[in-house]
Amino acid sequence: MLIGIPDLISPELLKILHEMGHGDDLVIGDSNYPAASNARLLARADGHGVPEVLDAILALFPLDSYVDRPVSLMQVVPGDPTVPEVQDRIRAVVRKHEKRGDAAIETVERFAFYERAKKAYAILATTDKGAYGCIIIKKGVVR
Repeated sequence: MLIGIPDLISPELLKILHEMGHGDDLVIGDSNYPAASNARLLARADGHGVPEVLDAILALFPLDSYVDRPVSLMQVVPGDPTVPEVQDRIRAVVRKHEKRGDAAIETVERFAFYERAKKAYAILATTDKGAYGCIIIKKGVVR
């Protein structure tokens, strides 16, 4: 154990976050996201939800200040009646850690999201059951 490292951050995830450089993307996937088949590097956070894991990560991980929207959420597929309540909790976490608040967040069409995610440095799989709970965050510069 270490002082100041949130308990949700496993040793494996801490290593990944430390290895990532400026501009690298991290995907945090919900329970339905095809993480294993899309990841170049896969870590797991079983038993945890996306907002909680995101909150722990953003305590250590600066978002990229050189891009307009360093946070990407998956758009609801047109015609899908799902209301992605998990995205409200994700947005609240981003507002807590990012001075740009909601302005730092974009939504990306589902298949475009998948294509971007395949190029990410790593994917963190959670067991969050909230529909459309997937997110991509871009690492910034540690100052």
